[in-house]
Amino acid sequence: MKKHNIRRYVVLAVFAAFAYASLYVFRISGIGGFLTLDIKDAIITICAMLFGPVSGVAIALLVSLLEMVTASGTGPWGFLMNFVSSAVFTAVGSSIYRYAPKLKKTLSGAVSGLVASVLLTTLCMLLMNLWVTPIYYGIEVEAVQEMMLPLLLPFNFIKTIMNAAIVLILYKPLSTAMKRARVIEGIPENFRFDKKTIAMLVCGALILVVCTVFLIVAMDGQFKLW
Repeated sequence: MKKHNIRRYVVLAVFAAFAYASLYVFRISGIGGFLTLDIKDAIITICAMLFGPVSGVAIALLVSLLEMVTASGTGPWGFLMNFVSSAVFTAVGSSIYRYAPKLKKTLSGAVSGLVASVLLTTLCMLLMNLWVTPIYYGIEVEAVQEMMLPLLLPFNFIKTIMNAAIVLILYKPLSTAMKRARVIEGIPENFRFDKKTIAMLVCGALILVVCTVFLIVAMDGQFKLW
């Protein structure tokens, strides 16, 4: 039991490290002049689907704290926004995938969970923007409301869609490889490139490409890789 717990904590630490490192590896900044897209939520969500939503939220908290003191200049308010976004996305998707009746640990459960994550996180962040943005930037709520449709809604929706696509692409092959390597417990399932798998990978890749191009071309984002 002790060995199992140690291994679990080590794997969680590795996921936290990868989530934090992703902030420097892939990001699109300058969207609308002040918004930045990253892919850490995808990594945290994969971890939560393997180990549970509580572990995912804990990693979201740790990574958001590290981001606040090292990579972000938005202070406590930025930390709050980042943590809420990551926590909601991670907890919703992983909870449905792991615990929903008839959907538990199935492809339908993963898709349903991620769809719910996209919708609820987008809604939550719009509400958070109405509260936090006027305080942080010293502007009127009406000014934030004017940014909703042209900027905040598409940004948050696209951000969550991209993270969901990454989860769909990586979760199955990664979890299978980790089980085969006995990094995590469980019986390895056969991962085959059948029509369903190929279709899912192609759709996920297309979503990532289209969303990235849209953010750069239509929303003046600046792509940074490494």
